[in-house]
Amino acid sequence: MKNGTLYIVPTPIGNLGDMTYRAIEILQEASIIGAEDTRTSRKLLEHYHIKTPMVSYHKFNERGRLDEFMKKLHKGENIAIISDAGTPGISDPSSILVQEVIENNIEVVTLPGATAFVPALISSGLPAERLYFLGFLPEKQTERRELLENLENIQDTLIFYEAPHRLKDALKELLRFLDDRQICIAREISKKFETYYRGMLSHFIENFDEITLKGEFVLVLEGAQEPTFTDEELRTLIKEKFHQDKSVSMTAKELALECKLSKNRVYKLALHMKKKK
Repeated sequence: MKNGTLYIVPTPIGNLGDMTYRAIEILQEASIIGAEDTRTSRKLLEHYHIKTPMVSYHKFNERGRLDEFMKKLHKGENIAIISDAGTPGISDPSSILVQEVIENNIEVVTLPGATAFVPALISSGLPAERLYFLGFLPEKQTERRELLENLENIQDTLIFYEAPHRLKDALKELLRFLDDRQICIAREISKKFETYYRGMLSHFIENFDEITLKGEFVLVLEGAQEPTFTDEELRTLIKEKFHQDKSVSMTAKELALECKLSKNRVYKLALHMKKKK
């Protein structure tokens, strides 16, 4: 018996008109639909008169559904996976199932369609040739700090997802670890109140009340700029500052502002030099 196919089907992130003809056909013809929240997805299915049975498929039962879905696929049934909005697998469940399906030589077909970060990137006006997509920042502080420290010198445009209640803290941590740079804060992509806030990271921290805290956010952050000073040149400048009895932190802050450099880079060099004294 021929195996079925697993379809990963993007759904609109706001405007129901963003559903593709092919996505509708796949959902109509599938044996079953695995939906992140069946109550949310029912509105979409009713809108397009799709009567295919649904079962819940989310991060809390992802492994529990595995055997059930694999049996159906081995019987030749096609399964469609959808999330509440956007493409499953991008900050949403499906990776465990996809891996299992591939290991069993069953076909996986991912349809092109709605996702939030691509419109946000293009509309940000920031470079789109190379990007570094990071999804939601880790909840644990140590993991978050480690991730952000590793991003300090990445020159590609950085993209994050964030929830309204965590937005202010996220912006502060981006400034703390990555220093001031251009950012585009996008909210409610494809919906009635779609909004883009463009400017310097520090501006939106100082003027946070300019941002309407409703809906999901995409943060598109300028990548690190190419160093204009070598480490040896920076060491010379740091020595000059130290002669003025400046603290390590103040040295880093002043040089970063004067030379438009990463404060973290200057601070690490200054701290290393002080320890060697």
